Amino acid sequence: MQKKNDSVRLSRIEFGHQSVEERIGHFGDFTVPLTDEEVHHQTLRCLHCGTPYCSASCPLHNRPVDFNLLVRDGKWRAAWECLNATSNFPEFTSRVCPALCEAGCTQYYLEDAAVGIKTIERAIIDRAWLSGWVKPMKPAVKTGKRVAVVGSGPAGLACAQQLARAGHKVTVFEKNSRAGGLLRYGIPDFKLTKDLIDRRVEQMQSEGVTFKLETCVGTRPFEKGVHSFAQKTVTAAKLKRDFDAVVLACGSETPRDLPVPGRDAPGVHFALDLLIGQNRAVSGELEAAPISCKDCDVVVIGGGDTGSDCVGIARRQGAHRIYQIDIGACPPEKEDKDLTWPDWPRKLRTSTSHEEGCERLWLTATKEVLLDDKGAARGIRCVKLAVNPETGRGEEVPGSDFEIAATRIFLAMGFVHPAHGLLEELAVALDARGNALAGLERDKSPFATPVDGVFACGDVRSGQSLVVRAMSEGRRCARAVDLYLMGETELAAFRL
Repeated sequence: MQKKNDSVRLSRIEFGHQSVEERIGHFGDFTVPLTDEEVHHQTLRCLHCGTPYCSASCPLHNRPVDFNLLVRDGKWRAAWECLNATSNFPEFTSRVCPALCEAGCTQYYLEDAAVGIKTIERAIIDRAWLSGWVKPMKPAVKTGKRVAVVGSGPAGLACAQQLARAGHKVTVFEKNSRAGGLLRYGIPDFKLTKDLIDRRVEQMQSEGVTFKLETCVGTRPFEKGVHSFAQKTVTAAKLKRDFDAVVLACGSETPRDLPVPGRDAPGVHFALDLLIGQNRAVSGELEAAPISCKDCDVVVIGGGDTGSDCVGIARRQGAHRIYQIDIGACPPEKEDKDLTWPDWPRKLRTSTSHEEGCERLWLTATKEVLLDDKGAARGIRCVKLAVNPETGRGEEVPGSDFEIAATRIFLAMGFVHPAHGLLEELAVALDARGNALAGLERDKSPFATPVDGVFACGDVRSGQSLVVRAMSEGRRCARAVDLYLMGETELAAFRL
């Protein structure tokens, strides 16, 4: 067991972790939460800034200055109420959010060590659940209005919960057998255990939200592989007919592909094929993961968080060598804060999955998937890139070709836009990037599409982003829907 930082009293203290040898033997949570004393010490580091950039940097506009002070004074329930006022699911963000708030922390600018806002947030919400403070919040008055929410990811869940608390009858449609979207199926259990989602779904059901699972919205054919359990279909026309408002929160599901020779060979997969299959195996929905990296050399193409998650899964499955390659240059180990602060800085970040064993290659482009004599993937042919100082783009270096042996290759290069079938059936226009077009008319909410009564929020509207941004979009969209249905709203106002 690795010990947490036990240096001076007012230093930043990080989560502890199980040792690498211990944690790669399972798929569960391996963090060691801070003690109450350590959390208290973190709150003492807060400068209680008059202009709190931490709050401004958070898409939810959480109030760390306020809840830090309350925890410092031992007022844990009041701290929970402060956090609950701005965030529907702090247990999610305190585990998977990159902590944009901490990049805006004044202590980070002054000392390179932000206040541990994320660790404090987790301590608050975990205590709230253990203490029984998190209860269903049922509306005093029912409006009689019916709202359909398509998708049960962070945007859909946040939107549905806010609308139910406003008194509307909310039905969430989800194509998979359990709610949560990519929170459940795209994020590994070692980062977010799924019992945290289950208890929130139970809370929402107690608040009046109905979940229609295994239900695909739209008449387009859908895939029945690891990406969907859908057994039933509801047409877009029926949704419009039966509900007073429809919210599209169905995410951005079209992955960026790699158009190179050999791409379709056995052994080449999109990242979500690995992640979804393994998550389903962990939950007991499958007897075993459909893709195994055991005793394989693995290449993950894409340098983001999804690629890092693939590294962690491959390591736990028993992979040999693992490579993660990125077409971009290696970021600097330390940013120039005078140029970036309080904005999110681009700098080298090493995840816990990277620590578990992975070689990272930068300025590397994949040119071809190499095949064995049976037509299956045996590796990739790459070329090194050099940044052109005039254009800032990577250009191929002549004669720099090299090969990497691998029988499992995962494409983790992000998502380009949502699936278009339902959007087309609802006659929702697309923006230049292929996302749902919303906010086109100046007198309407940025979440209202040009189709009357149809709204869009989260990745389907904004493109691929963070869980915390999706939650913020869901909350703000709920306010827009409530205003549309009732002509007024008491749901919390946020910067639009």
